[in-house]
Amino acid sequence: MLSPSLEDYLEEVYRLSRNKKEIRVKDIADCLGVSMPSVVKGLKKLHDLEYIVYRPYEKIYMLEKGEKEGKFLIERNRILREFVRIIGSDCDVKQEAEAMEHYFTISTIKCIEKLVQFFKDNDDLYEKFKNYKIHSSLENIKRR
Repeated sequence: MLSPSLEDYLEEVYRLSRNKKEIRVKDIADCLGVSMPSVVKGLKKLHDLEYIVYRPYEKIYMLEKGEKEGKFLIERNRILREFVRIIGSDCDVKQEAEAMEHYFTISTIKCIEKLVQFFKDNDDLYEKFKNYKIHSSLENIKRR
């Protein structure tokens, strides 16, 4: 199992591999807001775990194991962003999904995905949820 920081590095390598021909340490550091030495350390670990091929000053390549895990990490993030949007939280959706993604089990992620899909497939129930959320919030304010 990967640590949260290694998951972040792998997710970013995967994301960049889909959009660029060449992935550089600087690109990963810039995207994640971390230092280049931290990225190098993480890439070496991902290389040792056989998720990627990393050699200093050369192109970074995804291995099959890394592709599979990277795809999962991107999908997990997408599901959690949709969840945060659908429940109508007034937070930074990207940051909230990032905060949640490392702590939920796969089982919980699958349940969240089903809930999101349920609301998408049942507009009437989604509207009831939104109305409930509005009215229950107003009731709580009145009680204070």
